[in-house]
Amino acid sequence: MSKPSKIGVGIIGTGRIGKLHIEHLAQNIPEAELIAICGLDPADIESLAEQFNVPKTTNDYTVLLADPQIEAVLVASATDTHVEISQAAARAGKHVFCEKPISLDLGQIDETLAIVEKAGVKFQVGFNRRFDAGFMRIREGIASGEIGEPHIMRITSRDPAPPPIEYVKVSGGIFLDMTIHDFDMARYLIGDEVVEVYAAGGVRVDPQIGEAGDIDTAVITLRFRNGVIATIDNSREAVYGYDQRVEVFGSKGMVAAGNLLTDTVTFSGSEGTRAASPPYFFVERYRPAYLSELRAFFACIQKDTPPPVTGEDGRAPVVMGFAALKSLRENRPVLLSEIQP
Repeated sequence: MSKPSKIGVGIIGTGRIGKLHIEHLAQNIPEAELIAICGLDPADIESLAEQFNVPKTTNDYTVLLADPQIEAVLVASATDTHVEISQAAARAGKHVFCEKPISLDLGQIDETLAIVEKAGVKFQVGFNRRFDAGFMRIREGIASGEIGEPHIMRITSRDPAPPPIEYVKVSGGIFLDMTIHDFDMARYLIGDEVVEVYAAGGVRVDPQIGEAGDIDTAVITLRFRNGVIATIDNSREAVYGYDQRVEVFGSKGMVAAGNLLTDTVTFSGSEGTRAASPPYFFVERYRPAYLSELRAFFACIQKDTPPPVTGEDGRAPVVMGFAALKSLRENRPVLLSEIQP
C-alpha cells in the first residue's frame, strides 16, 4: 500500500503560536510540507523561511490561498482576523486549522461554519489542551466508566502574569480569552453540554485591568445537562508559575491531573523540602499538545474523518463566555439558551 502524499501547508501568523507551529511543521510532522509563511514583518518571515527551509513567503494571505500547492492553512494570526481568513480559505477550497476563537461574534461564527460546510473542507479549532496526555487520560477514565457516574469537576487555571493592558482592552475579557480554554475542557472531559453558568469575579491583581473594564480573578460554576456540577477558578497571576489542574469525582472514584514541573528534582534540608515550579506559561506547558493537535488535523485530512475539534466545538465555549459575562454583570445564573447571535 502506498503512503499518502504529503499535504502542502501554508501558515498565516508568526506570533508565539505561529512560530511553534512552523517549527513543528518543519521538523516533526512528516505528513505535511510547509510551502509558505505569511506574516506582517518581512524580515521576520524571511528569517523563519531561511531557518526552516520554507520556499515561499508573503505578507498577503490571499497570495497564499491562491497557491495550488497549498491544500491546508493554519490560521495563527491576530484574533480579529481569524474569521475573515478562515472564510476566505474555505472558499478557496483549503482545509483550515484555526486558532481559537473563530470569532467573538456568534453570527460570524455561524456564517463561517456554513461556508465551511458548503465548501466541504476540514475545519479544526485550536483547543490544544484536549491533546494533553494527562487530560486525555482523565477523559478516558470518565468515558470508560472507570470513575462511575461523574458528579463534580474542578478545573484550576491560573496564568503566571497578567497580559498587557492593551491586549486586555481588545481581548473580549477574561471569559473569552482565558476561561474559554476551561469551558472547552469542561465539555470535552464530561462529554456533555453545559446548560447554565454562574460567574463571580473581581479585580485582585491589577487595578488597571478593572479600569479597562475587565476582571482578573473569577470562579465559575457550570451545570451540565446530565447533572454534573463543575467549578472553574481563574487568576491572571500565579506567582509560582502556570497552574493547570483538573479533578473529576464520580460514584466509583476520582481521577485527577496535577501540574507538570520543570524537573523532578527535590531538595530536602533542615528547613523542609523544595521542588521545582510548574513551567512558566502555555507554550512551555503544552508544547507536546500543540504537536499532537496538528498531527490529528493532518490525520483527519488523510483519512477523510471528522476533525477532533469541530467548528461547533469552537462555537460552544464562546456562548459559555458570553453567558459568564452576563452572569457576572447581572449577578445571577444564566442559561445558555439566553445567549443568541
